[in-house]
Amino acid sequence: MTTAHADPAQPSVAQTTVFPVIVAVSACHLLNDMMQALLPAIYPNLKAALGLSFSQIGLITLVYQITASILQPLVGVYADRRPTPLALPGGTLFSLAGLVVLSVAHTYPLLLVGAALLGMGSSVFHPEASRVARMAAGRRAGLAQSLFQVGGNAGSALGPLAAAIVVVRWGQSSLAFFALLALLAGAILWQVSLWYRDHGLARLVAGRKHLEAIELPKGTARRGLAILLAMIFSKYVYLASITSYFTFYLIQKFGVDVDTAQLHLFAFLGAVAAGTMIGGPIGDRFGRKYVIWASILGVLPFTLLLPHVSLFWTGPITIIIGLLLASAFPAIVVFAQELAPGKIGMISGLFFGFSFGMGGIGAAVLGWMADLYGVTTVYAICSVLPAIGLLAAFLPDLKKARARAEAEG
Repeated sequence: MTTAHADPAQPSVAQTTVFPVIVAVSACHLLNDMMQALLPAIYPNLKAALGLSFSQIGLITLVYQITASILQPLVGVYADRRPTPLALPGGTLFSLAGLVVLSVAHTYPLLLVGAALLGMGSSVFHPEASRVARMAAGRRAGLAQSLFQVGGNAGSALGPLAAAIVVVRWGQSSLAFFALLALLAGAILWQVSLWYRDHGLARLVAGRKHLEAIELPKGTARRGLAILLAMIFSKYVYLASITSYFTFYLIQKFGVDVDTAQLHLFAFLGAVAAGTMIGGPIGDRFGRKYVIWASILGVLPFTLLLPHVSLFWTGPITIIIGLLLASAFPAIVVFAQELAPGKIGMISGLFFGFSFGMGGIGAAVLGWMADLYGVTTVYAICSVLPAIGLLAAFLPDLKKARARAEAEG
């Protein structure tokens, strides 16, 4: 076998960015998250048709979240040990089956089965697709992760819209129509899996060897991962306060109508999408640690201001919050992958699953607090969450460590 010295073209190939592959997994992320977003969007239909209680609806969400979040790290660990390119198109079969079951489910147990299958489709897709984005990234890992994430943001936004246009008009059975999206995603991911098998694995190994040359003090990587998970907690609990309760906050505090409140929420979600897109490339250019500092801790003055400003300033401040907070996630995921270069799948599954779980748990806890103390109190309490960003001071400086390793090499 030739060495890196004997084959100088190898590292240059591994460091190029394969945009068609990144765009393909981003498009499939859109389709996947749009299908996932259909489930909560049809809760009113299911409640009316089957006479479900709120507790039963909550159990459907719990079953979905367990299969969609807790399984992700396990799928990632398996992918690291035994790479299976065909898992990508194969995972779409779970989503397809879940939508078909939900479209014909007229008993509560069958709804739970459909929710579990839908969650399993997501748990297979996210860690594997994130691995592929890393394989195709070359030197632009942040940009690749941003493009991948924007697809998911767009899909989450389109899910309720699709449900409003199709499911509300034609009913629960129309979910079977969306199963065709799973077939489309499967066809795209089949082509991606061929690239994964023929080129992606070799690129991943080359990139891993480059990162493994960076020596960090014992325990540094583990401490860094714990800090990054704490930041994910801060980010997603705060995001849950906006996405779940912001309209209620605006209506209660300022007396606006529902349409105005929804426009404010739409502006915030648009800022989240923009922040996700810019966070990765900025991290590539200036260093991920600086992006994390700015996005988590830098948002603190604005979250502290939000509960105390007028309606006029609420809009601009929430847009700034959305931009800054969302820019963190691509940088956090890539930073974590660089701390554990041999465990890309496990890290991707852990961080995607943890973020999903924290969003769900945060929404539930904040809802309980809103019932007890009022929705305005929720924002006063959540305003201090970004202070967790101070932990960024204890993250290792990988940029300096990499420069030192290259100088010594």
